[in-house]
This record gives sequence, C-alpha cells and structure tokens, in this order.
Amino acid sequence: MLIQAVDSYLDLRRASGFQLRVEEGLLRDFAGASAEQSDPHIRSATAIEWAARAPSARQKDRRLKTVIRFARHVHAEDDRHEIPPAEVFAAPRRRRLPHIFEPEEVAQVIGEAGRLGPTGSLRPYTYRTLFGLVASCGLRISEALALQIDDVTSDGLLIRETKFRKSRLVPPHDSTAQEVQRYLHRRRQVAGDVSHLFVSLRHQPLAYPTTVSTFLAIVRKLGLRGPPGEPGPRLHDLRHTFAVRSLEGCPRDEVASHLLALSTYLGHAKVNDTYWYLQVTPRLMTNIADACRTLFEGEVP
Repeated sequence: MLIQAVDSYLDLRRASGFQLRVEEGLLRDFAGASAEQSDPHIRSATAIEWAARAPSARQKDRRLKTVIRFARHVHAEDDRHEIPPAEVFAAPRRRRLPHIFEPEEVAQVIGEAGRLGPTGSLRPYTYRTLFGLVASCGLRISEALALQIDDVTSDGLLIRETKFRKSRLVPPHDSTAQEVQRYLHRRRQVAGDVSHLFVSLRHQPLAYPTTVSTFLAIVRKLGLRGPPGEPGPRLHDLRHTFAVRSLEGCPRDEVASHLLALSTYLGHAKVNDTYWYLQVTPRLMTNIADACRTLFEGEVP
C-alpha cells in the first residue's frame, strides 16, 4: 500500500530534521486518493487530478510538488512509480509578501480568540495566549505548539531544537510573561501535569491543523480574509509582523546590528533570511532609499 511508503518517507526526512506537518497531511490524503483507484503506485494522472482539487493555483502547485518530491524518493527503489510533470500548475516563483498586521488588527485577533467557546473552558485562554505569544515574540507556530511547561523559565522561553536543529532562549516582554503566567495558573487547574504548554479540550497537545483552522476562522470573522482559496493573512504572518515592526522601530543607523540580533532572536539559520524583511513595507524600503541617497551624496566630490 502507498501509505506504507508515505510513512517510511516521512520517517526518513524527519530523521534529517524536517517537521513536515503540512506535507504529512497532503501525502496521506494523496495515498487515500490512490487507494480509491486501487493503485499501489504513483500515477501522474492520479496526482494531477488530486492536486487539482485545491481551491487556488498556488495550492494546486504546492500539492503536486509535494507528491513529486515523494515520487522521486520512491521511484529510486521502484521504477513503477511515475514522477508527475512539475509545471502543470506552476505558480510565479516569487516569495509571497506577508500580511503585516496593524496593532489594532493584532488586538482584534487576540480579543476574538478570547471569546471562543465553549464558555468556561480553557480553550479561549489557550488561543488568546498562543496567538499573543506568537505576535509578541515572533515564534514559529511549530515552536509555540512544541513548548513544554518546563520551557517557561524565569530567563525566558526555551525554544528547543526545532527548524535547522537550533535551540535558543527567547526573553519575552514583561507583559507577555505575565500573560503566560496567568494562563499557566488557569491551565494547571484544568489540565494538571500534562507536559505541553498549549493543550486541547481533551488535554492533548494542540494540533497544528486545528490551530491554523481556528486562526483562519477568526480572521475571516473579522473580515481580514476572504473565503477558502483567496489570499489573506496567515497565522505565520504574526511572526512576520513582529520582525517587520521590530526593524521599523529601530534607528536607521542601527539597522545592521539590529538585523543580526533579530536573526538570532528569530532562530534564522542565516542572517540573509532576515534581510528579506527589509523589502516588505514601504517604510523600510524608504529607509533603504534614504540610506543609499545619503551614501551616494557623501561620495560626490
């Protein structure tokens, strides 16, 4: 069965440090589609038809590219697996600019999270604290969901080996630390000694797909995003917003040193990944233009 090959592929790549949360869901769904065709091998026609079910061209392309990477892996051992063509749903190859939240939008998201049901449950406090933590500390959502109670220390949040197998200590703002402690107090009364910081109603670790769908429901309710298939704010954009606002707030003559500190704080493997944020907003682009003009004018005899 193809699902066994999927499990083997995921285990191998995770041993190399990849998370693959989204890829796992896609590949398991594709394996189910292949099983419906009673075919134990990857077929290009099946992969294309399955990828075409996504609501947008970008999502279609991502689904097919996920299968292609998997197909290349299994084809090496069994050439009966076909490798689908890569350009069927090819999207423009450029990095998608994030939605940079205004402060009031962040407040609306956190406020709406605090009004989630069921009434009297831990759920609204969980999502309010989780989204606030991502927005105020710039964490990856995978890092926030992986936090254990013991990772909340007096010195900051201990982010253990996640992306790129890097660990780091993230000191939150005092107001954020106080919110986390208030959540911890309520959480211990409900979930007891469960090790994960953020838990579901069943006191299990909060799942990534559930977290994303909850966030999307909130931003759609607030009118910040359209229906499925249309572009709009993503959960990861809270992290992008933190990075951009941090750069916008620093003095122009300190941007270079601030970029290095921000790169470490965000857990980037290379500072080049952080430089990308300089082109995200008009304000940052204006700062770059002004700096270049000053440099140029200083070189004119």
